[in-house]
Amino acid sequence: MSALEKTPETPEAAAGSRTPLMTLAGVSQVFDTKAGPIRAVDNIDLSVNPGEVLCLVGESGSGKTTAARMAAGLARPTDGKVEFAGTDIWSMNRHDFGGFRRSVQYVHQDPYASLNPTRTIQQTITAPLLKHGVVKGNKAAADKAAELLTKVDLTPPENYLPKYPHQLSGGQRQRVSVARALTLDPKLIIADESTSMLDVSIRISVLAMLGRLRDDLGVGFLFITHDLAIAKYFGWNGKTAVMYLGRIVEFGPTPKIINAPTHPYTRALIDAIPEPDPDLTKTKGRESLRSLEIPSLAHLPTGCSFHPRCPMFEDGLCDGEVPELVQIRPGQSAACHVVARDGAGEVRPDEPVA
Repeated sequence: MSALEKTPETPEAAAGSRTPLMTLAGVSQVFDTKAGPIRAVDNIDLSVNPGEVLCLVGESGSGKTTAARMAAGLARPTDGKVEFAGTDIWSMNRHDFGGFRRSVQYVHQDPYASLNPTRTIQQTITAPLLKHGVVKGNKAAADKAAELLTKVDLTPPENYLPKYPHQLSGGQRQRVSVARALTLDPKLIIADESTSMLDVSIRISVLAMLGRLRDDLGVGFLFITHDLAIAKYFGWNGKTAVMYLGRIVEFGPTPKIINAPTHPYTRALIDAIPEPDPDLTKTKGRESLRSLEIPSLAHLPTGCSFHPRCPMFEDGLCDGEVPELVQIRPGQSAACHVVARDGAGEVRPDEPVA
């Protein structure tokens, strides 16, 4: 039985499955550069279950997109394994690897660059339908394209099918990208900063649309963002992994990460979220970073890579060994020497646990 045949076909079957849909096990990615080897992703472990949302959060340059490309099979890891339905994707035969690539679809950050400007929306969506034999004939492909546009709230579809990408807004283009990702009935969608280039008002509507697809179709999501507020909105019922300079520094259910962060980097990301209430802004606790400068991947600090910026830094402890990701609270892990030694402490008053 192939890896794809072992994947649950329905949300009900997925709920009872113990095999994660996607697993990154000890995965690293090292790039050879003139400055020497750059470890963009360093020994991370992640998994996404069928129908689950895993948010991958961190600043630019933290390795989120590199991890996503390995999960999608677009880049081969230097070390570790990427498994789909329990099978290493790089040990699959050509047929199974092709099935894996159809089951995992990628929605890029830039809706202006991800669509072919010389193709109409109908041509963009019908191309994979016809190439992979999902439907037979142009009429059936056009009908399916209209159905997919309706799913992503581009209605009436006949108004959009004959248009070219430059005739659509950014939000409409991103919805077309999502519709294209749905053409092959994927089991996992990797959304790489898919709303970051959209206006705030459009961003919420696109996130609501993705949430509805997640619930209605039972699609798993690897959702990449630099904004914990977006992770909170979209992945509240899922899990969140926080990345910093190629490593996972905190992991757990999204409500715990948002309401009761343990790692000082996660706290800093949350404190950076703007508050609409000025009174809350004045009273909100702040993590005062020692430095705003992000170290270079070519010259990582010794020990914990966050220690040059960390307000909890202790000389001789934090700059010694690289901290391991260990359980701090039930279901919540962090990679911090100080937190592992002293415990997570009390939840801050402005962050009640959900």
